[in-house]
Amino acid sequence: MGVFVILFNARTDNEGIHTIRVEDKNTVLMFENEDDATRFAIMLEAQDLPNPTVEEIDRQEIEDFCAEANYECKLIDKDMLAVPPESNVEKTDWSQEGKKVQEKASMSESELESIRRKLEGLL
Repeated sequence: MGVFVILFNARTDNEGIHTIRVEDKNTVLMFENEDDATRFAIMLEAQDLPNPTVEEIDRQEIEDFCAEANYECKLIDKDMLAVPPESNVEKTDWSQEGKKVQEKASMSESELESIRRKLEGLL
């Protein structure tokens, strides 16, 4: 069974998978529905993360990857509204150019809430 994950720099040597930090653990979100993953990716892009890409990958492959990398994984059921955290980590493990960069959320809570309302309106 395939799930949808969010990648950065998909199909390059500098590919990275999107994770969220839950209690000191990196967690990969596995979306059951492509539209839900796309919505989440659009919200990430609104937070100035460059070019998130939604990719379908075999669920077992992602679970194996997470176990190997000491990551957690979480299935986001169909139509479950997942929203990215309000802030991003200060430092990522990848960049669009292949160098480490610093990321920081620069949108206010009201701007993020406005984007959420617009995206929810798409449902």
